[in-house]
Amino acid sequence: MDRDDSFLTVSQLNSLIKNMLEGSFPSIQLRGEISNFKNNSSGHLYFALKDPESQISAVMFRGRASTLNFTPKDGMLVLVTGSVSVYPPQGRYQIIVTSMVQAGLGAIMEMLEERKKKLAAEGLFDSSRKKILPLFPKTVGVVTSPTGAALRDILQIIRRRNSKVSVTVLPAMVQGEGASLTIERMIKIANEYNLCDVLIVGRGGGSLEDLLPFSDENVVRAIADSKIPTISAVGHEIDCALSDFAADVRAPTPSAAAELAIPVQQDMESHIQNMKEDLFNSIQHKIQNLRMLLKTFTPENMELQLRHIEQPLLNRYENARSGLEENIRMFIQEKRQRLQNCVTVLESCNPQTIFNRGYSMVRDAVTGKVIRSPQDTEIGHSILITPASGTIQATVTDLNVTVSQE
Repeated sequence: MDRDDSFLTVSQLNSLIKNMLEGSFPSIQLRGEISNFKNNSSGHLYFALKDPESQISAVMFRGRASTLNFTPKDGMLVLVTGSVSVYPPQGRYQIIVTSMVQAGLGAIMEMLEERKKKLAAEGLFDSSRKKILPLFPKTVGVVTSPTGAALRDILQIIRRRNSKVSVTVLPAMVQGEGASLTIERMIKIANEYNLCDVLIVGRGGGSLEDLLPFSDENVVRAIADSKIPTISAVGHEIDCALSDFAADVRAPTPSAAAELAIPVQQDMESHIQNMKEDLFNSIQHKIQNLRMLLKTFTPENMELQLRHIEQPLLNRYENARSGLEENIRMFIQEKRQRLQNCVTVLESCNPQTIFNRGYSMVRDAVTGKVIRSPQDTEIGHSILITPASGTIQATVTDLNVTVSQE
């Protein structure tokens, strides 16, 4: 006869396992790669952490998930802190995550920031170096993995937007050891042989470590030195690489890069047609205006228009002539008056005028010196008297000296 305590129920076993596991692993740190990531509408995050040989389920509840400063995604290497928990109804254990950071992110970000500052100081990111993308490129070069989804997206979009544009694929490794060397080499080959009119350099999304080749110093320098206009298209919109700063244009995705590089053929044709119609209408409008203007050039209208032009000019001429004559007349009158004033002044100073009034000039007959007072001569001296006309010679017989009183 079976005893009731000779076996365990499934619930009892799961309960024992729960107590043992949760008691043994109350707090652990775990490093792994995110897989099967799901962001539930409730805000809880469900995913698996894996390494090359194993994986474990994980959950991060909404309250903790809201504190993250990055967006988790598949393939991202993270370091989590949490505790092991067992869900008895399904006999499944998992780790409940309380915190999560990207593994190695701090060191990588610090390295990238230092490299960015160094290259920026050299002027590799200056806007003055940026080139304008060609409006109608004949050939687009693409430096990327020949087997990646990014290339398929680019080819599909270019084919859809303008099938007449050629595409030159420059195959390169986009992650892992040696990737940066192949990317740099393909950029230099494109420039050395002038293989395209615009060059797209990029790849699809990935972890920060996966995108590191596009932040390699030699790759950044090759992009900055490129004579061909470049578009950096690395990862998704939230991803960032130093190639974005060195390129002439940064695209959020490879698909967006293709759209930036190639105008839609139909749109361009439509735009050209609209410009053609606008030009035609403008010419027609000008011709119509000229025809209406020519109708006004009849002999009568020409004479009238000439009179309208001539009359103001004649009036201006007449006014100018009258004004000039008046100015000349006043000028001559003013000069005559000044001349008359000068003559009057000169005549008033003429000695003959004084003589005509009855005055005479007395001089010494020997020396010719003018005698102005009795002291200037002596009794018995011969003197000459000059009246208004003629000369009188006389001898001094008497001197009457008048003494002035001060």
